[in-house]
Amino acid sequence: MHKIKIGQHAIDRAMARRGRLKVYEAIDPAKTALIVVDMQNAFVAPGFAAEIGHARDIVPNINKLAASLRAAGGKVVWIRNTISPETAENWSVWADNFMTRDVKERMFAQMARGHEGHELWPLLEPAEDDAQIEKRRFSALVQGASDLEPWLRERGLDTLLITGTATHVCCESTARDAMMLNFKTLFISDANAAPTDEDHNATLTALFQSFCDVQSTDEAIACFGGTAAALAAE
Repeated sequence: MHKIKIGQHAIDRAMARRGRLKVYEAIDPAKTALIVVDMQNAFVAPGFAAEIGHARDIVPNINKLAASLRAAGGKVVWIRNTISPETAENWSVWADNFMTRDVKERMFAQMARGHEGHELWPLLEPAEDDAQIEKRRFSALVQGASDLEPWLRERGLDTLLITGTATHVCCESTARDAMMLNFKTLFISDANAAPTDEDHNATLTALFQSFCDVQSTDEAIACFGGTAAALAAE
């Protein structure tokens, strides 16, 4: 599990700007979706092309969040990164410049539909009513990347809990776009994974200042659990 640390300079800057550490003390679970980004074998399983070892550490927290949010009336969405032959053409800047030929061949093979690498890590616990949505870019919410935004809007969901891997690539990209699209966004510090603590904490520090509330799994559950209890008592 990552050793989490947000830079003091970021904390000081946020306190000066907004006057509080947490942006959201309570959220409505009925309007909330847990977004689980790219927890596929290609990223989680040992020996695969994009393996991130810390991703195996966060599986219990993702399962805990999913079960808790479902019980409180929220939704769970499993995002799967998908590479197709068209990717080489319509995302050539990435495909041609950011990977060696060997890495590109492995990534394209293992993240294609039908490959074992495209499947969710088997220790995750998706439910029958959860959504499964494919994405074609790092961010699930950038224009043309997936059907996630319309799926959320159609259901009146306005709050997102971002989890998954990699913290500093697909999760961060999705979180930034979520806030820019006017979703309340919580980035779950101990349910995201990167290759190193440095990668992970750099993202937490950046997002905390201007884009997301950064909360732990237990803090987020308390955030929507308390709201659920209050609504039930009304």
